[in-house]
Order: sequence, then C-alpha cells, then structure tokens
Amino acid sequence: LRLCASSAVNADLIPGLCQSVAMFPPASHLLSLLLVIDAGGTVPSPQGVPQGCYAAEEAGERTFRCSQAGLSIVPTSIPNDTRKLYLDANRLVSVPAGAFRHLPVLEELDLSHNILAHLSGAAFQGLAGTLRHLDLSANQLASVPVEAFMGLKIQVNLSANPWRCDCALQEVLRRVRLAPGTGTGIVCGPEARPDLVGQKFLPLVGEEELCGTGRGGARRSTDVALLVTMGGWLVLVVAYLAHYVWQNRDETRRPLKQAQVLPVRSEDSSTLSTMV
Repeated sequence: LRLCASSAVNADLIPGLCQSVAMFPPASHLLSLLLVIDAGGTVPSPQGVPQGCYAAEEAGERTFRCSQAGLSIVPTSIPNDTRKLYLDANRLVSVPAGAFRHLPVLEELDLSHNILAHLSGAAFQGLAGTLRHLDLSANQLASVPVEAFMGLKIQVNLSANPWRCDCALQEVLRRVRLAPGTGTGIVCGPEARPDLVGQKFLPLVGEEELCGTGRGGARRSTDVALLVTMGGWLVLVVAYLAHYVWQNRDETRRPLKQAQVLPVRSEDSSTLSTMV
C-alpha cells in the first residue's frame, strides 16, 4: 500500500498492482475470518444455540443438552428433531404455554434442579402423542395445574418439591405414573396444612379428606349415597301408593254408593225394633 501511495511513477512501474491490493479486505476482517474458520468453519447465526448448549447423538437419539447453562427462560432455538431435551440445573422460574410445541418428536424432558414455581396449564401443549418421561424434581413447585397433564401418558418425577398436598396434587397423581422410587420424595411443604408439613404425601392419600375421598370423606359419601337411595325408594313407594289409590278410587266409591241405595229388609227392621 505504501508502494502504491509513494508516487505515480511507482504505480506506472507496477501496472495493476495497486488495483489488486485495493480489492483485498481490511486486515481486521481477514483476522475475523481466520478465527471463524479455525473455530469450526461456519459463521454463527444471530439466533444460534445458547452458550453452554449443544446437540448430539446419544444412543441413536437426537439429544439437546442445556444442563448448567445459566438459562432463565426456555430457549427457542432447540432443533425440531430433538427427542431428548435436558434443561436441568438452570435458573428457570416458569414454563410458559406452548414452550415445547415446536418439538413434535420429543420423548424425554428434564427440567429438574431449577427454581420452577409455576407451570402453565398448557406448558406441555403439543406433546400428548410423544412425551414419555418428565422430570420436575428439585424445584419450587407447591402446586401444578391438572390441565398441564391432560392427554399425556407420561412417567414423571415430582420429588423434592415443597408441595401444598392438596386436591390438585391428588388429581395429578391420578393422571400420571410416578417414576420408580420417586414417590417417597413427594413431601408436604410449608404451604400445606400445618399438621401435614413434612409428611410424605402418598401415605396421606386415602387417609385425609383432600378431595372428599379420604377415609372420612368415603364414609360421608357412603352415608350420603345411602340416604339418597333410601329417599329414592321412599319416593317410589309413595308414588306407587298414590297411583294405586288414584286408579282404584272409583272402585272404592262404588260399593259405598250401592250400600246407600239398598232397601232395608223387614227382618233387619224387626231385629232393630227388638233391640230397642
């Protein structure tokens, strides 16, 4: 460049050299290009994979790992062909509606060891036909909406959460299968009834009146059912009697009318006179 800029004579002595040099990009651009080629050969896209995440083939399954990546929200750049997704050990606070609906073949989802305190009722929308394993352990969940699990046939880990131990949790357990060995980790947290705090939830099911189906609730339901049955039978008996009386009222009145118009026989009259 200095040679081209020194004088017009130099430019005449080396024809075309200055023009060729001028076509090269700046040195800083060349350095950036060399760094990119050394790093992997492709220029990262603006919506690339979050730092700390990577895609891989594990046991023949397309896997996307974002473990311990410092995420505070669910990433949107997860490949569509992902079958196993690991978002564990991050700082996720919630799972919004439809967060995974762009993953049509997702089978396994790990959300453990976050700080999840809220799940949308549509958090797993679009996964009804594929999702089989869900890990929600070691979060801050006190309750989850039953709607979030409707239509799902999954095996779920709910251990190590501060559960409220209410009817909603009981309904959730009716819709899902617990991962083997995780049931004992479902413990009532500080938002539960004071007498339930610290207790394991599964032994309480059937013992407490969480949804009116516990031991006392079952007895009460049985009593109510018995009263309803007896009341039904009583109504049927009364209805039958009323129908019987209504159908036979004419036959009941006819003998009375005949008795009123019958003549008094002489024998009866004489007998009556004798008695008087």
